Amino acid sequence: MEVESFGYAQELKRSLGFRDLIVYGMLWMIPVSPFGIYGFVADASHGMVALAYLLGVLAMSLTALSYQSMSAVFPLAGSVYTYAQRGIGPTVGFMAGWLILLDYILIPSLLYIGSAAALAPMFPELPRWIWILLFTCVGTGINLLGVEFTARASKWLLAFQLVVLTVFCAAGLHALYGGHVGSGKLTMNPWYQPAAFSLSSMFSAVSVAAVSFLGFDAISTMSEEVRGGDRRIVGRATIASLFVVGALFILQTWIAADLGAGRQTGTPETAFYEIAGLAGGHWLFVLTSITTVLAWGIANSLVSTASIARILFSMARDRQLPAALARVSHVRREPYVSILLVAVVSICVSLAFMDKLDQITSFVNFGALTGFLVLHVAVINHFVRRKRSREWGRHLLVPLAGFVAVGAALYAMGRDTWTLGLCWLAAGVAYYSVLTRVLRRRVQIDV
Repeated sequence: MEVESFGYAQELKRSLGFRDLIVYGMLWMIPVSPFGIYGFVADASHGMVALAYLLGVLAMSLTALSYQSMSAVFPLAGSVYTYAQRGIGPTVGFMAGWLILLDYILIPSLLYIGSAAALAPMFPELPRWIWILLFTCVGTGINLLGVEFTARASKWLLAFQLVVLTVFCAAGLHALYGGHVGSGKLTMNPWYQPAAFSLSSMFSAVSVAAVSFLGFDAISTMSEEVRGGDRRIVGRATIASLFVVGALFILQTWIAADLGAGRQTGTPETAFYEIAGLAGGHWLFVLTSITTVLAWGIANSLVSTASIARILFSMARDRQLPAALARVSHVRREPYVSILLVAVVSICVSLAFMDKLDQITSFVNFGALTGFLVLHVAVINHFVRRKRSREWGRHLLVPLAGFVAVGAALYAMGRDTWTLGLCWLAAGVAYYSVLTRVLRRRVQIDV
């Protein structure tokens, strides 16, 4: 299916293949993501970090299957916004897009803050806002050079992360079994500790760990830039990237938890780097810190900026956001106005939440998880109610299970997160009311 069959012009450049999408998804999830939030997940799970990430993979896999179903029938760039719009209706679609924007718009800020925190111990004399401005300029500049250039840069940055991750795992295992650091070996404590286990704390840990998985869903935002005619390629890349990166998350946190057993770390932000220092010395402390900076501040900012810009592009194209956001460069064919807006918002949010990494992590997760809830409803409504699908497993049981899993993680979030999330939703309702009742805009779509 081409975008023309949905009433749109093909404006974005079709240049991405299956491998590009895998790289894109892996970079979005950041293979070394636990480097920056390990301490928060460890505290919330009472040390059962590997279990938290395993539950995260299982919960997100249900959502990934729902993405796979919808991306095959609606190969458009709007992700959850498009799937809810066409799977349920325009009003719900707008609200889903509005909610997922809370996730996507805040993610670059989360990345920049985490990267600045990793650099702070090495450059204490430099204020963090300087790093935030630098990361924003690099991510924005590369995106403005076009999707092909961004894809090439992404592959090199992914390769670097995988090399460093291999070094950490090798050094960690050597320290455990050769130097008797921490537990002295891999144990089952990072998986289950009967005396410390509770469902509430584990759900809280999974809700924090969920930020590491956000990104497999963003592959769908590139649907209009995939070459070839295979409608299933986006869904396949979504599933594959989730399981590959999920396995890497579990492996590194299992090793880290046993390395740090019985030791107190300074702060949650630096917990992983300190544990890396136990395994390999100061050089590994520095290497993991720098890797977080490159992975969060540059590599992931490339793909996150690209995704957010395409959500804004899709909503503006449907006249649900200012029309300027749908403008595309005639030379490189990227939504340059949306990219520039993302940069401005990222700087403002980063400066406002500079010392609140855990809080902005929760806000990001709220936007993503509420969007996922709507996605599961859209699958059931479109396939079971409209199309009378008899694939009960894929189109009914999977989205129902996904809805319950995502709902449980969402329920475990704190009051501050719910307050901000509901305020954001209320703002969306007010904006949409003005759009439809005052400006009289109507979006007619064929499903």
